[in-house]
Amino acid sequence: MKVLVLNSGSSSIKYQLFDTDKQSALARGIAERIGLRGAMLSQTDEKGERATLAGEIIDHQQAIQYIIALLIDPDRGVIKDIQEVDAIGHRVVHGGEKFSKSAAVNDEILNELRACVDLAPLHNPHNIKGIEACRSLLPGKPNVAVFDTAFHLTMPKSAYIYGIPYILYKRHGVRRYGFHGTSHYYVSRRARDLMEVDIEDVNMITCHLGNGSSITAIQGGKSIDTSMGFTPTEGLIMGTRSGDVDTAAMLHVMRREDLDSREATTLLNKHSGLVGISGISSDMRELESEAADGNTRALLAIDVMTYRLKKYIAAYTGALGKVDALIFTGGIGENSSLVREKALVGLDNLGFKLDTAANEKGEPERLISAADSPSKIYTIPTNEELVIAFDTERVVNGEL
Repeated sequence: MKVLVLNSGSSSIKYQLFDTDKQSALARGIAERIGLRGAMLSQTDEKGERATLAGEIIDHQQAIQYIIALLIDPDRGVIKDIQEVDAIGHRVVHGGEKFSKSAAVNDEILNELRACVDLAPLHNPHNIKGIEACRSLLPGKPNVAVFDTAFHLTMPKSAYIYGIPYILYKRHGVRRYGFHGTSHYYVSRRARDLMEVDIEDVNMITCHLGNGSSITAIQGGKSIDTSMGFTPTEGLIMGTRSGDVDTAAMLHVMRREDLDSREATTLLNKHSGLVGISGISSDMRELESEAADGNTRALLAIDVMTYRLKKYIAAYTGALGKVDALIFTGGIGENSSLVREKALVGLDNLGFKLDTAANEKGEPERLISAADSPSKIYTIPTNEELVIAFDTERVVNGEL
C-alpha cells in the first residue's frame, strides 16, 4: 500500500510517501512558511535527488496541492498519478481520552477531533486543517488520524491523575496524557526485535530526547508512565520548554513580571529549557561546543538536563521493578554520547552499565551497554512516520 503521511503544523507540512510493502519512503519533503513570505516546498526521493518549488503558499490546502503536484511531476515526481496513493495518514497530537488507537476520519470523528482542540490549541487546529484539505482535494481517499497520545492511554489512574481537585479532571479532562507515543512505540518494538524476545515479557524505558523530550516506562509493551503531561511542557528539560516547574513559582513570576496567561505559556514553551538556562541556544551540539570551551552557563544547561533525565530513569526503574532495556532516541538521544554518559553516571547499581567505546561511536542503531550490564542499553533512530503509515494501512484494512 502507498500511504501519504502528513504532519501539519502552523506554518509547515512535513510529509513522506511510504510504500508499506517495501517498508520504505519513496519521497519525503516539507512545505515551509505557509502563509508567509518566502514559502518553499522541497522534496527528496529515495535516490537522494532533491526538487524544490518556491512561491506563495497561502494556506494548508494550497500547500497540499503543491505537494501532490510535486509527487506526480513527470520529471521530478515519484509516482505517475495521485490515484496510486491508497490512503493518507495524519499525525494528530492530542486525542484526549476518546482515542486509544488510530481512527479512520469521517464527519463524526472530525467533530471529535475539534472537541480536542482545547487540549492542544497550538497543534490540533493545524492537524485538522491538513485532514480537511485532503478530504477536499482527494475525495474518496481514506484519511486516518494517528495520535501522539494514544500509546499512553494504558497508564493506570495512579500515574495520570494530578494532585488537584478531582472534579477538575471530571469537568475539564485535566490529567497526564503524554506525547511522542508513536516514537516510544516504535523504538520499544525495534528493541524487542533486536533482543529477540516477546514484548509482553520485557520492561523498557524509552528516552526520546530532542528539542522536545520525554521518557516512558513500558511494561509488557504498554506505557505505564510518561514524563509529559496535560501538555508537552511537563517533564524533562527540553530545548525551549521548562519541563517540571513549581506552579507557585510561575504564579510568583507572573505577578512580579506582570505576565498574563498567554505570556506565561510563551515563557514556559519558547524561552525556557536549554535556551533559557544557557542564554545561548537550544541546540545541544552548540551547547556541548560552548561547554568544551569553558562556557559555564552552557555546561549548567547540560548538567540540569541530564540530572533531570537521570532522576526520571531512576524513578521509572522503581516503577517497573526491573528494566530489561533502556533506549535512547531522537536527535539528542541518538547523537549525544555526552548526554547519555552524564545521564547514566552513578546508575550502575540500578543495572545500567555503559560500554564507553560503543557509546562514543558506531552505527546509528547499536547496543551501547557493557557486556556485564544487567540491562541492555541501545541507541535506536526513531521512525514515527513509518508507524503512522502502518497504522493507516491497518485501519484501512480493518485490522485496527
